Amino acid sequence: MSTLPIADYAILSDCRSAALVSRAGSVDWWCPARFDAPAVFARLLDDRAGRFALRPTREAGATRAYRDRSLVLETRFTRPDGEVIVTDALALGPDERGHDLGFGSPGVLLRCVEGLRGAVEMELELAPRPEYGLIRPVLFAADGGGLWMRGGADVLRLSAPFPVAIDGSTARARFTVTGGERLAFALHAARTPEPLPAGFSQAGIINRLDDTLAAWTAWSRMHQRYDGPWRDLVDLSGRVLQGLTYARTGALVAAPTTSLPEHVGGARNWDYRYTWVRDASLTLRALWIAACPDEAHRFFAWMAGAASARLCAGEHLPVMFGVGGEHDLSERALDHLGGWRRSRPVRVGNGAWRQHQIDVYGALLDAYWRLEAELGAPDPITARMLVAAADTAAARWTEADHGIWEIRGAPDHFLHSKLMCWVACERGRCLAPRLGAEHRVEAWTRARDAIGAAILERGFSARAGAFTQTLDGEALDASALCVPLVGFLPATDPRVRATIEAIATRLTDARGLVRRYDPREVDDGVGGGEGAFLLCTFWLAHALALAGEVDRAREVFERAAGHANDLGLLAEEVDPRTGDLLGNFPQAFSHIGLVDAAWAIHEASR
Repeated sequence: MSTLPIADYAILSDCRSAALVSRAGSVDWWCPARFDAPAVFARLLDDRAGRFALRPTREAGATRAYRDRSLVLETRFTRPDGEVIVTDALALGPDERGHDLGFGSPGVLLRCVEGLRGAVEMELELAPRPEYGLIRPVLFAADGGGLWMRGGADVLRLSAPFPVAIDGSTARARFTVTGGERLAFALHAARTPEPLPAGFSQAGIINRLDDTLAAWTAWSRMHQRYDGPWRDLVDLSGRVLQGLTYARTGALVAAPTTSLPEHVGGARNWDYRYTWVRDASLTLRALWIAACPDEAHRFFAWMAGAASARLCAGEHLPVMFGVGGEHDLSERALDHLGGWRRSRPVRVGNGAWRQHQIDVYGALLDAYWRLEAELGAPDPITARMLVAAADTAAARWTEADHGIWEIRGAPDHFLHSKLMCWVACERGRCLAPRLGAEHRVEAWTRARDAIGAAILERGFSARAGAFTQTLDGEALDASALCVPLVGFLPATDPRVRATIEAIATRLTDARGLVRRYDPREVDDGVGGGEGAFLLCTFWLAHALALAGEVDRAREVFERAAGHANDLGLLAEEVDPRTGDLLGNFPQAFSHIGLVDAAWAIHEASR
């Protein structure tokens, strides 16, 4: 059973895939081919599912940091008799600078241990377990040190400065590193029938590490110009969002992991290695603030391409896509995995791809509207797709759906879904000249006004004293904080102010963090509890800033940001009992919320 705290991990990325490495130097998650490919290390979800450990043999203190505004990780292990630094990265190439992160050859994990003083005995343990631990591969020695691995469709080549002992499907070595000495390792992944990966020399591995660091720092210098409060956190969030981007298409995954639970031992364990349409507008704004319009342009171009076929054919727009634009993301359970802290089932795929959610149309149009100047004039297919999105929202806003939180119970009339249909019609009106759709303005205006009236008449409950989760309902939902965020009403409107206060007082836990909704009041078709939602807490900070309550906004922001781990990384939720991070990690939504709230507070403080 995997038991390490989620906060114990750091992310490595080559903008195609991601790895998670623990504070103790164990790579416990890696899907080499791409974010949603089968993992060759999945100890994160089961102790038997494989890892790559590089660590001192005896107990050592550990401190870590990302180096020079990059996702190159340095972990310093300190003992009375010596000190070493282990540097970890997923390789980028010498040509991957500035705009081109993630376009080189994929799948090279680089690890280097450098002695600073004394002598430290180290151990290496390589236990690859392809297909999420289902396969125990064959290992055999390679000429010049290191080894080969074959198992299923995966081939791995470990380059090492010395031979390693093979014990069945696991390789091990012990060695001592002295002050001034540097030993490097590279694990190169391929899929059959790709050409077999060649080994790396020691100098070659060091050069790849240097190239990777240079690529990240060049990208940060060119793209990260935010100059407001919490700059380090905003910049780190920008790099995390870049690291969660599948560069070959521009798609951005919600998280690089699957099945890290929202409640320990519960069933709220989902696969987040896909791209959600509804995240589009929030993602684009965060990329613009924390990175640059180039990333935003690439993301929207991919999203438009993935969505256009269905929309232009008059069909429902899918909720989500695979990073290559795939539509079928069928969900299944991996019954051979025990789950993080016995949280089962472990899932791959996500059944929400089949859901009907009408908020997605507003997300697409809002995404384009927010960055219209940077994105430029739409091509004919994109323009047609955006017109179709506005038309669909205008025609279908009265339908019940599964809502922003992807309720797995019966469809309902969720306020947030209606709100985003209002956004679709309003943004469509504003963009009509760009889209060649002036003739649609009257119809979109009528629909916008009808939706707005329904929200005001049926979405605000005098008894609840707030905008509620559903029309004619009384349960609170943090997504009502989006009412001022999308510009439906100003944050100073009495109904909005009442909603902010209701959520701040009745939908927060003892730590002052905001829950999405109260599972005891809402039948979401899953059951069980969940943690406080960091995105919703950042929404509260954002709304307070818009309402002019900057000091309160700062307090709420720092309360949420204070749950980042030592590197600044955030998961999806926080356990209300322990304060531990919960859910998939690192979570794009949480980092997006952080960036947007920091920007709103910055603007409100001027």
